[in-house]
Amino acid sequence: MALKRMDNVGIVVEDLDATIAFFRELGLELEGRATVEGEWAGRVTGLGNQQVEIAMMRTPDGHSRLELSRFLTPPVIADHRNTPVNALGYLRVMFAVEDLDETLDRLRGLGAQLVGDVVQYQNTYRLCYIRGPEGLLLGLAEELG
Repeated sequence: MALKRMDNVGIVVEDLDATIAFFRELGLELEGRATVEGEWAGRVTGLGNQQVEIAMMRTPDGHSRLELSRFLTPPVIADHRNTPVNALGYLRVMFAVEDLDETLDRLRGLGAQLVGDVVQYQNTYRLCYIRGPEGLLLGLAEELG
């Protein structure tokens, strides 16, 4: 049996509304919001009886999604938002953008901070890492030529 697709990337946040606003500004569309709760959901996550507010954000091409989650119960027990980029585990989500400078200007208005510098890789890409809402690490890439 073959893999069909990567369905979404999940990100746990404290402020769901602010995070939705940030990703909308980046260009993702809010597909929907819901509360997921109950024993059945806890069996999937291994957390038991849980209550989670979720928002599904879709990229403009319709192929990729972010599932933003805010746990009401059980409470969040660890915070990895400020780990350095060389920490073990998931690193970041990378987004392709049309105009890197314009995108950075818009996202800075919502608190985004550049991690290092905007760099150019050969004549192919301009790239950078930013810290978005709640310190989430994101990559931005502008294809050149």
